Amino acid sequence: MELRDLPSVDELAGDGRLAHAASRPLLVSAARSALARAREEIKAGADPGDLVGRVELELAATREARLRRTINATGVIIHTNLGRAPLAQEALERVRAVAAGYSNLEYDLGEGGRGSRQDHVAPILRRLTGAEAALVVNNNAAAVLLALAALAEGREVLVSRGELIEIGDGFRIPDVLARSGARLREVGTTNRTRAADYERAIGPETALLLRVHQSNFRVVGFTEQPRLAELVRVGRAHGLPVVDDLGSGVLVELEDEPSARDALAAGADLVCFSGDKLLGGPQAGIIVGRGELVERLRRHPLQRALRADKLTLAALEATLALYLEPESAARRIPVLRMLVEPVEAVEARAERLSAIVGGEVEQTVGRVGGGALPLAELPSFACAVEEELAEPLRRGEPPVVALVRDGRCLLDCRTIADSEVDEVASAVTAARE
Repeated sequence: MELRDLPSVDELAGDGRLAHAASRPLLVSAARSALARAREEIKAGADPGDLVGRVELELAATREARLRRTINATGVIIHTNLGRAPLAQEALERVRAVAAGYSNLEYDLGEGGRGSRQDHVAPILRRLTGAEAALVVNNNAAAVLLALAALAEGREVLVSRGELIEIGDGFRIPDVLARSGARLREVGTTNRTRAADYERAIGPETALLLRVHQSNFRVVGFTEQPRLAELVRVGRAHGLPVVDDLGSGVLVELEDEPSARDALAAGADLVCFSGDKLLGGPQAGIIVGRGELVERLRRHPLQRALRADKLTLAALEATLALYLEPESAARRIPVLRMLVEPVEAVEARAERLSAIVGGEVEQTVGRVGGGALPLAELPSFACAVEEELAEPLRRGEPPVVALVRDGRCLLDCRTIADSEVDEVASAVTAARE
């Protein structure tokens, strides 16, 4: 075929075989794309083949969902690239109920007038953390940004050099500080900072003391960081609030991971943490602490731009409700369940999957992920299959994302649910065809 043999866009879109394929505007768009690709192939000396079939493929690609459910076979529980925490069934049901129609998002059913969207989650957050007040925004970076903008705009914020971290996708704490309008003042050194360093740096322009989680790394060896209680003593001696950015944040006891309740008990004035990491809920930034400070954040103009929507609040409220009974939360919240599941159960799942697909059981190490517990190693087991299956597994339906190591594709069963084993087995079979 030569370029002069190609039909016009109207001719191709009007082909009888496409009469019921789509609306006219969509057909024209798909035909235009198909012809553009065909021209490039002809120029390269290739035959573009069936142009009607090309249009049908363009239509299918246009209609295909881009955001899709994916099976996590990496062994990383809070995998940022795979959407972080999967939601509990109760949270999914609440989202569906709220999304299906209207809701009382900002309507007080008792008073019959305008209400606040914060009223749906603030009471349970106060109960679970011991805080005077609570506020929810769309993620933890937004929570820190709002706190700094409301409490320190135009003034200094003291931060340890060892806490000037970079989080995912190149976002850095100094950049967040700058956007808030606050001025960063570094104290201490990268590996050693003491309470006295904060004390010496305090001046008339100091607005608050900020402690920042170290996210997905740890400085080890010759190190020192002041305990939160020490920082609180410095702050109170000078009448300055202490803001503790926990990053991940937990509502149950986990080794080496500070909880919001513990931080508030140690005297932090505001505590910020994420909803979609160890909490196991939707993406959200949660702020708890002193009532007067939370109210200043709530009234700041930036709060409206950062507020959470009804679906986030529905999922978060349902997730938080599970924490009222901690033992039940460990079973029902997927992140907690994967964290504490006995390795024997993971091994049994790997053996079951391997038996179906003819793979081999291999001992592995899972990770928490999401900037939480970076040094923690979770004993795990995987089903090892051929390395060349990794790509077709990613491209399948549903996509299965695995690890490639030492010439094999590893399907880590710590992050594969019991209900997903048969799906993964079918995906492996399809990938081999």
